[in-house]
Amino acid sequence: MSEKTILVIDDSATIRRLVDTELGAAGFRVFLAPNAEDGIEMANEKSPDMILLDHQLPGTTGFDVASQLASSDQTKFIPVVISSTLRKKAYAEYVDLANVVDMLPKPYTAELLKTTVNNALETAAMIVQSQSEGSAVPEVIDELADGDLAGTFKCFTPREVLDFLNNSSKKGCLEIETAQARVSVYLESGRIQAVCASGLNSEMISSRLPQALADLAPMVKFTLGGRNCSELDGLVELLNNKVLDPRLLRQLLRYQAAILIQHSFDADKKNFRFESNRTAPSLFSKLPLEISLLALLVEANTLSGAQHTAIDPGCLFVRNNVRGQNLDRAGLSSGHMQVMNLVARPTSLENLCQQTGMSTEELTGVLRGFELAELIKRESTGGNVVLVVTEDATLSQNFNDCFADPENDFTGKVVRDLLAIKLFCRRNTPTHLVIDLNRVDTVDFVQKIKSDLQTQWSAATVVGIGECQECNEHLDFISPKPQDPSQAREILDACKQSKQPTAECV
Repeated sequence: MSEKTILVIDDSATIRRLVDTELGAAGFRVFLAPNAEDGIEMANEKSPDMILLDHQLPGTTGFDVASQLASSDQTKFIPVVISSTLRKKAYAEYVDLANVVDMLPKPYTAELLKTTVNNALETAAMIVQSQSEGSAVPEVIDELADGDLAGTFKCFTPREVLDFLNNSSKKGCLEIETAQARVSVYLESGRIQAVCASGLNSEMISSRLPQALADLAPMVKFTLGGRNCSELDGLVELLNNKVLDPRLLRQLLRYQAAILIQHSFDADKKNFRFESNRTAPSLFSKLPLEISLLALLVEANTLSGAQHTAIDPGCLFVRNNVRGQNLDRAGLSSGHMQVMNLVARPTSLENLCQQTGMSTEELTGVLRGFELAELIKRESTGGNVVLVVTEDATLSQNFNDCFADPENDFTGKVVRDLLAIKLFCRRNTPTHLVIDLNRVDTVDFVQKIKSDLQTQWSAATVVGIGECQECNEHLDFISPKPQDPSQAREILDACKQSKQPTAECV
């Protein structure tokens, strides 16, 4: 094995002597620096394999030294281990420095010194690269045994894997490996209990927190990785003693879970691995989310800063019935559940906004979350869905011939009564309604349609065929009965342009 070099920056002569004696005897080459200036100079000159850095130095701190090392192209990839009597309290200051890989609490034994140095050297390159570039690292150095379920995302989506595990009420942890990170999803009783990740910057979570949770943003540095540490153990203790309000902390963990799940769906996905009966860290076990995948996807897409492309006005949304799909609604608000019920039949964004009272921005986010969960699908109609209501055989034939024309850009159907209208509207939202006025109960019939199905005709063009003065107030315009398919087409073209038919048609 080639000789590894260690640079010790510490103002204590006792520490320098101990490290030199113990590590020298273990086969390391040791350089010693009593202050920050000498230490930085040696780091540039010697390019050591690792630096053991004291937190408290004459006239400065280890944080300033580590920051200078991290800002230099020549030294930024040298792994640094911090040593201090303040232990975890000191180490918390170094969380955002990519070159700091571990800590060595004072006082320490010779054995602990050698163990820490060996571990840091073995994992240093992966850790520094991970923290600098946001790449994922394994949780242990030795190769992991095969999981209870493992595979790639070439044939499966995250939704399919999670639904399979939740429908089977499996307990354990599903690891989703993306190009940048490894996301750990803890499952139990058919629901998601916690989500954390390695390889991602905490800023992606803290920057999107709502104002009510802004004060908790610094905690994301500890909750994101899901590792047990003294800070999280302290939070658990505060929760046990009822000093800390668990509702805010659970809300923070929910936002974190939503953003990480969104990352798992949007990022370049590679492999997955499920390990049964693997439990979440203590904080997450204390505050389980008990939430559905659907709710997390909706939450992520309705958070502040979520970006969505505009929805085509001619686009309709409808329930996508997928075999094996998990439709658990845990965590959805009443408004979001209303949207779920409304998409049982094709409906537009405009109609959903009117019926739910949601803003276009919020509703777009909800629909995007539903799409990622594969709950709904889009149907493009070109904005021209025609429903013709008549009992006249000739009129029916003229419109059916028009619909059958391959150059026609209308989707249409001819029906006879109100029941047929309702059946048609379970799967369609007409943009144009053509009503034959030549029937005995015309007035009552038109009023019945307008009252029973009012919400469906909010943006529809309603045309009367024939004559009925009493119905004029309910109609956009009236046209004579078309004598052939070409005249029927002129009526439909007039509907599309929202204008009166041509003189020839009238």
